[in-house]
Amino acid sequence: MRATLRLVNGFLLAEEGLETVEYAIISGIIVVAVIATVVSIGTWVSGKFTTLNTGLAGH
Repeated sequence: MRATLRLVNGFLLAEEGLETVEYAIISGIIVVAVIATVVSIGTWVSGKFTTLNTGLAGH
């Protein structure tokens, strides 16, 4: 019985798993931010090339 209580108590006091979850959440947020930035820049550059192509085709 005491061994089981020590095992449960040790499990409840362990924090290594929480650090892993925190790092995973932070990594996920960073990845989403990077993807959003790349998509935003890609859309802006595509618009600039379209404007340039339209301007060159008109001359």
